Amino acid sequence: MPSNKSVSDAPITQFINCRILRDHRLQREDMWVREGRILDPEKLFFDEQGYADKRVDCEGSIIAPGFIDVQINGGYGIDFSQPSEDVSGGVSFVAKKILEHGVTSFCPTLVTSPPAVYHKVLPQVKVHSGGQHGAGVLGVHLEGPFISLEKKGAHPEQYLRTFQSGGMKDLLEAYGSLDNVAMVTLAPELAGSQSVVRELSQRGITVSLGHSVANLSQAEEAVEHGASFITHLFNAMLPFHHRDPGIVGLLTSDRVPAGRTVYYGMIADGIHTNPAALRIAHRAHPSGLVLVTDAITAMGLPPGRHTLGQQVIEIQGLHAYVAGTTTLCGSIATMDMCVRHFKQASGCSVEEALEAASLHPAQLLGVSHKKGNLDYGSDADVILLDDALNVKATYISGEEVWRKQ
Repeated sequence: MPSNKSVSDAPITQFINCRILRDHRLQREDMWVREGRILDPEKLFFDEQGYADKRVDCEGSIIAPGFIDVQINGGYGIDFSQPSEDVSGGVSFVAKKILEHGVTSFCPTLVTSPPAVYHKVLPQVKVHSGGQHGAGVLGVHLEGPFISLEKKGAHPEQYLRTFQSGGMKDLLEAYGSLDNVAMVTLAPELAGSQSVVRELSQRGITVSLGHSVANLSQAEEAVEHGASFITHLFNAMLPFHHRDPGIVGLLTSDRVPAGRTVYYGMIADGIHTNPAALRIAHRAHPSGLVLVTDAITAMGLPPGRHTLGQQVIEIQGLHAYVAGTTTLCGSIATMDMCVRHFKQASGCSVEEALEAASLHPAQLLGVSHKKGNLDYGSDADVILLDDALNVKATYISGEEVWRKQ
């Protein structure tokens, strides 16, 4: 029987025998949860004389905030950029499967597509909380079509667009609506882009720079107008040059407004970014690093041919190519793999590796008051991991949604 009469009758769960990631370090203490949120035990004991109704023995595990993937194109045979009558069913299927990789929230990502696809897909993807049914959706990430032809990567050329009517009009024509959109990736060198960056930022939508040949001053101007993310750093942008470091130069730019952080996505799958490049980025700007999977349909599928948006792709081992080319088109890595690889390749601490997949993406999306950390009052979206950072169990709002058999 709940004993904490003064505040709530809801049962209290106490996670014991664990090390929890709080204030950037692993601390050996218990975690208390009620009504889906993390409780301050001191208040519980002293103000309410409450105690636990249920104990979970974590057997020495690490407890970390659930992972947040802000760039995932699909997986397990589902492609978010393929219009179907049941797009939300596809999103739900992936949402359920990624629980086993520790992902508790994500941004389904659409690659460059014709307007008809956006108009059909976007109304079917709604922001919602996670639970037994799967990871929560924090909003859609629209990657393209307002990107550079030279750096299109695996995006289909025929659907690329420019801001020919001057900006937001073009954007709304392409997408139809910005409801449930969390992030837009665009190329800041496109004429008319700066007013779009400003308008999107004012609407609370994260603007990311990517698939771009922008020089540093164009990138800095976009940041001054509100852009705050770099889509898969080093990939699909000008390589770092010492006289014009391009978008990469934002990591150490002195034109980033005071109090603002530029975050950057890293596909730490061992393929998209050489470990030395990963280390350069991490050492230059550790607090901005956000691990993303950039996972495609073929994550969790066997080698062979599959689709990504309007393209045919080919899986060979851990590599995914646009069929018949050597162009990489996203990864088949899972988030827990990326966390382990990032730690191993960068030599960073366990805490830094975990925060790059939880705290940093939450800060980027402006949800760190409730996600991405284990502070008192935050949502109890947590994962249990062993010391090698293998996921053992996943909880959303304090309820177990997946456990390794």
